Amino acid sequence: MSEVPNLLAPYDVGSEVMDAKPADSHVRPLLRWLRRSGIVLAMVIVAVLGGVATTKLWPVTVETQLFSLDLSLSPLPSQANTVHTPTVLGDINVTFDGPLPALGIDAQAQVGDEAAAVLNRPGVTVNDFQPSEMEIGEAAREGAIEVVWKFGAGALVTSSLLAALWVLGRRHHRWGRAGIAVVTATGVALALPGGAALLTYRQSNFSTFTTTSLLSTFGATTTVLTDLNSRAEQAAPYLQNLLALSEAARNEFTPDDLDATPAARFLLVSDLHGVNYYPLIKQIVDEQNITAVIDTGDIINFGRVQEAEVADLYAGIESLGVPYVYVRGNHDATSPDDESMLRAMNEVPNVVLVEPTAGEFYEAEIAGVRIAGYNDVRYFGEEGVDYGADQQAALDSFEEVLEAASEADPDGREPDIVISHEPYALENLDVSGVTINGHMHRPTLDGNHIGVGTFSGGGLFNHFIYRDAEGVDTAGELPGQPYSFDILDYTSTCRLTSLTRFSYSNLVTGTPQFDDVSLINGSRLISSPPQDRTCGGEDVVTRELGPVGLNSLPGESRRLLGSS
Repeated sequence: MSEVPNLLAPYDVGSEVMDAKPADSHVRPLLRWLRRSGIVLAMVIVAVLGGVATTKLWPVTVETQLFSLDLSLSPLPSQANTVHTPTVLGDINVTFDGPLPALGIDAQAQVGDEAAAVLNRPGVTVNDFQPSEMEIGEAAREGAIEVVWKFGAGALVTSSLLAALWVLGRRHHRWGRAGIAVVTATGVALALPGGAALLTYRQSNFSTFTTTSLLSTFGATTTVLTDLNSRAEQAAPYLQNLLALSEAARNEFTPDDLDATPAARFLLVSDLHGVNYYPLIKQIVDEQNITAVIDTGDIINFGRVQEAEVADLYAGIESLGVPYVYVRGNHDATSPDDESMLRAMNEVPNVVLVEPTAGEFYEAEIAGVRIAGYNDVRYFGEEGVDYGADQQAALDSFEEVLEAASEADPDGREPDIVISHEPYALENLDVSGVTINGHMHRPTLDGNHIGVGTFSGGGLFNHFIYRDAEGVDTAGELPGQPYSFDILDYTSTCRLTSLTRFSYSNLVTGTPQFDDVSLINGSRLISSPPQDRTCGGEDVVTRELGPVGLNSLPGESRRLLGSS
């Protein structure tokens, strides 16, 4: 008879007990460490918010002779890496690219008491209101030090209050541990935002300078500034001062080479859709010292050259007096083989066609900057058709010619700018320069791919009358899509320094004004500038890259605009 085991008797768990003890000895310290880390992390977040709140409640005031700024920090993600200066005339925003997101800086501008006295001086100009570099630098240093002290004090007080509440709410008052947590949280709260700010707010990390509303209206053109100079005694002190503040901020934050005189400037327009805004383009060409205009297509609406004749577009283009580089858009033809618009444009003396007929590609070298591209494969009225295969075939042909010309030319003739009408035509093109398209009627930027907005708001067919409405300033205007254009600046070494983006309003009523101006660092688009190149001057040369299938050297050059 077998024995019945005594279930109540003690038994030897052996190795199981020995295995459980080490596991428990590891888990508990880990949980304790995680809990304490979570508490410190919460204290760090509270400390940061407390420091930011302190700068909001008691902002730091820095002064120059004629203006003052109240500085505070912003925790908003939308203002990260940005110095934001709101004014009654518009906002000044300076954005930086940094390895870490840094707290935004709000700078409330105020006009100093001495501004009125300066305004009464004979012959005063806007330049008299602009702070010197020494004033800006000294104010920035003093402001930074005081912001750090106020932020640190706010972080320390906030984390101390939180720690005190935590200790008082527990049975055992462990003030020593609480003190260590407070010091740790305050140190981290200072180190992380402070380190991010030091790494981000550097001139070399400058990304974009933007002014908005009325401030950008006066800051955008030299003629308006000249008018302000002549009427300085009648101008409001804050207007002159804020203009100078905007220019001073731009000069302080943007790299030196962005302020250097460009060797070549290219005005980028697109999608005029039959509206003769060339008098306005002429004004921009003259005021901004434009070297050439680049039009990425859709110059008309229904693909018929008569539209351009009736609107007098050809004469408008010729009146610009600078080269006009053009590619055909989908609204510029009535069928896949329709080249009537290309032929008409080719008759305009200053027009440069990079694909004058299907499969023949030219490179235009204007002031040393090389421009190539190809026409849209689509046409007006093409709806519900999958044109992907045609688009890829056109791209393949263009790339084949580019590669052959580059291999045959000892200089490696890769273009600085490649243009086409639709973004889909360029999204798979890998070039070291920039690519430019239109078609979408809105300005975009993705790496080195520039999407140009519509210069005419999409034309009259895309406008509608905004009837009288209470409280609406633009009642009676014909709103459409936002009007916009861009300017590309190149140095004498053919380096792209900046992309300046403009948006307009009130074009249809004939009273255009700038709504927004943004300056984007060219190094954000092109990280590796060309080597051993020289740009500048007025030479305009086109070279045949070769028809499809021919691995030919660039052909005979032909010069435009009457040069020999």
